[in-house]
Parts: sequence; C-alpha cells; structure tokens
Amino acid sequence: MGSDALNEQLRTLISAAGAAASARRWEEAEHLWHQVQSLDPANVQALFSLGVHAHQRGDAQMALRFFESARQAQPDDPMIPLAIGSVFRALGDIERERAAITASLVIDPYFLPGLLSKAEYLERNGKSNGAAAVYADAMRVAPDEAAWPASLRHRLVHAREVASRDTELLFEFLWRRVAAALEQAPVHARSRWEETVSIMAGRTRPYHSECNRLHVPRLPALTFHDPAQFPWVDRLQKRTPQIREELERLVAEKFDAFTPYVAYKPGDPVNQWNELNHSRAWSSFHLWSLGKPVEENLRMCPVTAEALADVDPVRITGACPNAMFSALAPGTRIPPHSGETNARLVAHLPLIVPGKCAFRVGFDWRGWEEGNVMVFDDSIEHEARNDSDELRVVLIFDVWNPLLAAEERALVSGLSEALRDYRASFEA
Repeated sequence: MGSDALNEQLRTLISAAGAAASARRWEEAEHLWHQVQSLDPANVQALFSLGVHAHQRGDAQMALRFFESARQAQPDDPMIPLAIGSVFRALGDIERERAAITASLVIDPYFLPGLLSKAEYLERNGKSNGAAAVYADAMRVAPDEAAWPASLRHRLVHAREVASRDTELLFEFLWRRVAAALEQAPVHARSRWEETVSIMAGRTRPYHSECNRLHVPRLPALTFHDPAQFPWVDRLQKRTPQIREELERLVAEKFDAFTPYVAYKPGDPVNQWNELNHSRAWSSFHLWSLGKPVEENLRMCPVTAEALADVDPVRITGACPNAMFSALAPGTRIPPHSGETNARLVAHLPLIVPGKCAFRVGFDWRGWEEGNVMVFDDSIEHEARNDSDELRVVLIFDVWNPLLAAEERALVSGLSEALRDYRASFEA
C-alpha cells in the first residue's frame, strides 16, 4: 500500500474511532484503534487510547503496556505519565503513582492536569497543607473560569474552594502570631502590616502605581496621603457648609446638567466601564475639565470656585486641572480602575454622604466623612460603592503629589505636552 493511501486509511480509522468513543461505543472504538495500531505500530494516539480502554476495563497490566509504549514513542507528552499514574492509583501503589505524577510535572511544571493530580494525591494521603499549596499553584496557571475545560471543571471548583479556605486559615494564623507585636507598632503603620499579612497569605496582591499616561518612577505608591501636609485643607474644610449649599441648589434645580462621567464613543474599548458608559448612575458637574475652566458652571458656584482657586493647582497640559461635583446614584458601584499619572493626587471633599458608602484605594477601605478632605493616589487601583438608597456627592479635584520636587512639575507638564504634540503629528 502506498504511503498516501496508508495515511488516508489511518485518518479514516482515527476519525471513526473518535466518533465511536464520543458516542460511548467503547468496544467499537477499541476495535478501530487496534486497526490503527496494526497499520502503524508506533501511533501514539492509538497506543494511548488503547491504554485508556484497557484501564476502563480494569486490565491494569495491559493499560500499562500500552501507556509505556506511548511514552517511548513520545517521551515529552506530560499526559502519558499522568495516565500511568492513574493506573497505579487504581492498583493502590501510591509510591509509583507519585513518581508518575512527578514525571509528568518534570516534563511541564505548569501542566494543569498534573498539578491537580499532585494536589489530589497529597489530599488523599493526608497532606492537606501541601495539597492546598499545590491547588493554589493550579489556580494560578488555570485560565479564566469561562475557559475552563469541561473535563476539569469539577476539579477546578474543588481546587478553588480548598485554596480559598487555606488562604483564610493562613491569614488568621499569621495574624494571631503578629497580633502582640502589631499592638506595639505605630498606629499609622498598622494598615501596612495588615496588608503585609494579607499578601503573604495570598489573600490580596501588592498594589502598585499603574498610570495610563505618565508614570514617574521611584515615587512611593502611598494609597492615602495625610491631609495635614496640604496647607489649603483646613481653609477648604471650613467652607464646606457654603459649598454644600451651592451643591444642594444645583441638585435641586439643575441636576440635569450633571453629565455621565464615563462617556466613551462608539468603537472605543470600554472594558470594565460597559455598565456605566453614558449612564447617569455616575454623573458629574464639571468646574474644570482637562486643564480648562468651565466658565458657565464656575459662575453658578462662586464659593466653590473661590475655594478651588485657593488650592495649589496642578498644571499638566491636556490633563489637569480637573474639578467637579461627582454624584453616585443609589446602588451604584464604580469598578476597580487606575488614573492617568502618579505626578498628581486626587482630593475628595465629601458633601453628601449617606450610610453604606465605601471607597477603596489599593488594600485600604475608607468611608467618606462629610467635610473631611481625603487625598489619595489614583494611579493605584481604586473603586467606590454607594450601597445606600440615597445620592452620594463629593467635590473632586487634582493636587500635585507632594513627593515630587517643585522643579519637577515643569518636566511633568512638558512631557505631557510633548506626548500630545507627537500624537497630533500622526493625526496631521
């Protein structure tokens, strides 16, 4: 028989064997695989499939012979030693099962079925801590849940449950160990060490500055900055009642002038903003926008305009200053996101804050307190939520990052302007 005819016959038999197996016609499938092997004795697919059928029938020795032949023909396939391990598990030979699983992971340390098998082996043999660690490794290499293979789904669900439970137990264990020492630490440092324990336990990840436009390296990524270091804070907070009066008048008389904060154009990638895109659930009344004053709106809020003029303004071409009343509707959540640059910080003056509202920057969750300014680095992932049944409104504006030398501010603006001009040259 010529090679072309042989290859065509093999393709036909392999296709028929696969169809029979899919239809659970096991005897027919096995018979067809035997035909494939008789024509091509080293056919790995046939050898492996015949091993699977023998294993299903309970013929361990026959299964091992086929699997070993398949391994000799294709020694770099991690699935083959894993299949050998499943036979040894059925035989109760835990040492050779362990060796086979190890052989699979030697070929590919990130082989997901191999990691799951290793964790399950440890779990069955009373090594729960080791199993939890390997389950955590498996979850790190697993794809997003939507892409989980159906054949692994129930195993991955179990892996996630075990890993999550172990994370919480480890967090509690570590926390108890350092609780006494933490009591002696400075109050301002306690959140840092709680986050340290959380990261060590795998509960959360480290949060770094992630800038969408301009990242200044070597600036510490501090979630919240001490308002006391900004000389304008006390003066602004004293104006809170008058600023709130202007806001309440706007909400009562011109709330339709608040526009959706997220307003991507058709064709723009919206990612996590899909639900809020063009939605008034998160709306704003702009006083400054991308470095330019919104004169009509400023005229409607003279006290607020005067208060903002007292703040050291950020000047970044095409980006800052920005200032607005930001309204979050009842039951609205702003998804995790990060800002444009760590050269500036963002300040909030809370004005209308019902209960059940919260704000997270990095690891740190805080609640807004009416009249108390908070200043944070919005280049660190942050999110907000209003779980109440009332409107929440804060005054938001930009300030310079005080960790940036005054002489460096011109560099920030100069680079932003250069980037704008470079992009404009392409458009031209």
